Amino acid sequence: MASHDGDRAVALSRQLAHAHEELRRQIREIRTGLGHRRLDDDVLLTHCLAFCTALTSHHQGEDTGMFAQLLRERPDLAATVANLVEDHGLIASILSRVRELADRAVQPRGSALEEIGRELDGLAAIMESHFGYEERTISEALDAGRPDTDWPDLVFGFGR
Repeated sequence: MASHDGDRAVALSRQLAHAHEELRRQIREIRTGLGHRRLDDDVLLTHCLAFCTALTSHHQGEDTGMFAQLLRERPDLAATVANLVEDHGLIASILSRVRELADRAVQPRGSALEEIGRELDGLAAIMESHFGYEERTISEALDAGRPDTDWPDLVFGFGR
């Protein structure tokens, strides 16, 4: 029978997968809205910027909390964590571009929505690859650990 701590630790990999699915859902919704122009441009941009903030918060929590703890417990994961952090840097640069385009789009005659859509298409592909890799490579270690900080709130609580 697993201890309460063990139950909580196992739940962390499920929470990670759930957080990733929520981020996938958000970007899918924005991309669909951009493609079909179902929402007002200002509403789309607001959702887009909120998504950028959520994804950034999620990755910052991973970098400063979850990955740091994993490396203390499992130094053998250093190369994997380095790959994930490198992905975070790439994703951050795309998010910066999306924010820049969103700022342009709200200006008079600023028609950057198509460019935002292209950036989000690329971002969605990178996210899918990144999330899959992350879940495959660290779930076991995540399940074996016990969070000793508040990083779960940063990694999983971005939508609250």
